[in-house]
Amino acid sequence: MLQHLPLARPQPNAAEFIDILMGRTQSDRVPLVEYLVDEVLARPITVDLLGRQWAEEGRDRDSQMAWLDNFIQFWYRLGYDFVRFERGLPFVEWKIAAPDSAPGATRQREWSDEHRGPIMSWDDFERYPWPRVEDFDFFPFEYINSHLPEGMGLISCHAAGVFEHLSFLMSLEGLSLALYDAPDLVQAIAERVGGLLAQFYRHLLDLDHLVAVFPGDDMGFRTGTLIRPDALRRYCLPWHKRYAEMTHARGLPYFLHSCGNLSTIMEDLIEDIGIDGKHSYEDAIIPVQDFQARYGSRIAVLGGIDLNILAAGTPEDVRRQVRFLMQTCGSRGRYAIGSGNSIPSYVPLQNYLAMVDEALEFRL
Repeated sequence: MLQHLPLARPQPNAAEFIDILMGRTQSDRVPLVEYLVDEVLARPITVDLLGRQWAEEGRDRDSQMAWLDNFIQFWYRLGYDFVRFERGLPFVEWKIAAPDSAPGATRQREWSDEHRGPIMSWDDFERYPWPRVEDFDFFPFEYINSHLPEGMGLISCHAAGVFEHLSFLMSLEGLSLALYDAPDLVQAIAERVGGLLAQFYRHLLDLDHLVAVFPGDDMGFRTGTLIRPDALRRYCLPWHKRYAEMTHARGLPYFLHSCGNLSTIMEDLIEDIGIDGKHSYEDAIIPVQDFQARYGSRIAVLGGIDLNILAAGTPEDVRRQVRFLMQTCGSRGRYAIGSGNSIPSYVPLQNYLAMVDEALEFRL
């Protein structure tokens, strides 16, 4: 049974949220954090829990604003201190699609083609229809920024990072071969993508209610990084360093979501790039409480409830794990509670709500 949701009188405090994660203040609460919540769950929460009419996001401004209003209220009434929103430049990338088999899903799920991408040669590179930041519509970012409830902040980023786009454009297989056969082509693509994202962030950092930049760039898998660490250091990490420097120049923290085992580049991320917090954890790689014991004195730790618990456990299993992490990680400080990755369509609705509800109940 939900004890706290939806909140009747939310009291978001984005400034305190950031201060907690940066270690500048202590609080008896452990704030909520989340990366993404799939529409399969967001829709019934918006309609059934919040009592709002669902709005499909169209291309016209009226439908966009109606959808964004619901989006803001979702984060607000569930007790978050911020709205996290991401969109990206329209890179042409090849996907493999199939119907989403989760109950209630009406859309398709997409996976990247790991064998071929739109850029496999220099001729492909020259013909590729590179997007222009000048043509991108920043209206959704600007609308959220100007319609936040009092106390809330905006956490945002470009959807997908340099490594992800590099592997999408070349395919993971094509990128792996090109690292040996055509490193100059890999460099050229990384420079083009990285430069476009830098232009994107220059626009984003102008938003006056932005409180953090929180991009995702999945660079690992169960036992290591997807490509050699030295290749990441050459082609991708310098761009994260640049975006972090841009963010820090604005006086804001730079948090990173990146899946997989990143142990070989964690020192790079902390010491060279200067990330202020890390998100995405899997118990089979390193449980979040162990990660925090190793790195938590230097960076914030975000989330960590394993998706196996969220997807396959009971609501009480989820509540038990929330209490455990808030007692362990929360008591150490610089921690926010949430999923270890995101809330995909196959997470049972009651499990997600149990996680949020229990987090709102707990006090240190």
